[in-house]
Amino acid sequence: MKSLLRLSTALAGVALAGSAFAADLPRRAAPPPVFTPVPVFTWTGFYAGFNAGYAFDASSRSNNSTFVIPGGVGLTTGPAAVATFRNRSQDGFSGGAQIGYNYQFTPGSGVVIGIEADAQYLDFGRDRNNAFVTGGAIAPGLILNDPRGLASLDYFGTVRGRLGYAFDRTLVYGTGGFAYGSGSADRSFGGFAGNDSFRTGYAVGGGIEYALPTDSFLNFFRSSAVTLKVEGLYVNLDRGTRNQGVLLVNAANLAPVYTTGIGRRDDEFAVVRAGLNYKFGSY
Repeated sequence: MKSLLRLSTALAGVALAGSAFAADLPRRAAPPPVFTPVPVFTWTGFYAGFNAGYAFDASSRSNNSTFVIPGGVGLTTGPAAVATFRNRSQDGFSGGAQIGYNYQFTPGSGVVIGIEADAQYLDFGRDRNNAFVTGGAIAPGLILNDPRGLASLDYFGTVRGRLGYAFDRTLVYGTGGFAYGSGSADRSFGGFAGNDSFRTGYAVGGGIEYALPTDSFLNFFRSSAVTLKVEGLYVNLDRGTRNQGVLLVNAANLAPVYTTGIGRRDDEFAVVRAGLNYKFGSY
């Protein structure tokens, strides 16, 4: 019996000593927290979008709005007539779509280069060929055409390079490159045959663009970013010397009948527009 008591006492002492030793051991370190880095925004990637804005005449040529039509030669009924056109009829809505690609050298902030192509509808005002006529009346079968006008230009497009600098999600850029445009002869606009020729030239401008967060409510297509831009362009399309200064047109076949000494060699106009782009590619 005494032996059993001695054995129990010894075992209890060993157990207590083991517990005390375990308490003195260092505890296992907790695992470090998992750190997920936030991706740095970059403008690199393809994009496509839409734009709308306002276009207006940017010609530096004569703004003369009054023209004399000789009488007695089948152009008027009676004496000479004076046609006075509106000075502010060479403007209107512009809208279209664009597609392009950007490359940013250093993510976050840095130089951005790119290329963009766009196609635009133009409406330079329904009143651009309306005129106030005094003196003799215009002969039957003839219609007036504003010789200063932007012809019957109905659309234009550009293919431009872009060079800018990004401040994180804000991009400031300049742009320039090839431009083209055309239209159609239309009685309602006082157009004339031969005025629908395809014209080419150049466009220059600049703008500022801002990238919204990926989870923006505007991100309908789940792109890597949605960007908003405001842009201005100057467009110059060479018309050559074709039908320069056409004032009167035959209503039956839209053939030019009478020209003045004042016309314009180029179609020059400016566009101020806002755009929305969907960017696809890297974050």
